[in-house]
Formats: sequence, C-alpha cells, structure tokens
Amino acid sequence: MISSILHDPRSRPAWLVLLVLLLAIISWLAFGPASPTPNLPGWDKVNHLLAFLVLGTVASFAHAPGWRRTMATASGLLLYGGFIEIVQAQLPNRHGDWDDLVADVVGLLCGLLLAAALRRVTAPARFAAGAKAIPD
Repeated sequence: MISSILHDPRSRPAWLVLLVLLLAIISWLAFGPASPTPNLPGWDKVNHLLAFLVLGTVASFAHAPGWRRTMATASGLLLYGGFIEIVQAQLPNRHGDWDDLVADVVGLLCGLLLAAALRRVTAPARFAAGAKAIPD
C-alpha cells in the first residue's frame, strides 16, 4: 500500500494537489496578519524548517524520481522561500529575515533526504536490486 502511494505514477496527481494546497496554506500564513507566537527563541525558524521539510517531501513525490527533477523542484521551492521573505519585508507587521531562508534550505534538504529514504526503503522488489525505475 505505502509502496504504491510513493512509487505508482498514478498517485503523482494527488501529491501535486496536496503540494498546491500546502503552498496555499503556507502563503496564507506567511502573508496574512502576524499571528501571536510563543515567546520561544527560534520558534519562527522551526516553523520555516518544518514547512519546507513537508514541502520538499511532498514535492518529491509529486514528480518522477530523478536528480534533475529534484534539483528543479528544490530550485522552485527556494525561489518561493525567497519570494516569501521579499514580500514579508513589504508588509506591515511583518519583516523579511534571511535567516528564515536558511531555515527553509535546511528544511528543504531534510525533506528531500526523507523522500529519498522513503523511496529507497519502500522500493518495489523489481527496483530494489539497483535497477533504475524511470530514467532522467
């Protein structure tokens, strides 16, 4: 079951819908009025890290495996993270913070690694022997 969800090309549209939904939610949170946050050091960075960990993981399953597609996905999500910071710098009661972008990068890398590990661990037997599932 898990293997088919992660490896079957027919599940990619569902992953893409989930990715678009997550981007909409994260955009709403990033561009809306600042919400009260716990008075904990680094809380905002943790939010950025977790958001981009989830985005990176979901985006990885929304496309076919391969390093070129992964690099394109990572580049697009990093541009999105930079866009968030640029827009937030222009909004009242918000501020752009390049440290947030660093947290985005760390979260994105963790998400991409998580997706790669999940793909490897759940690989169908025909791909486990080292055969390439889908060429780049």
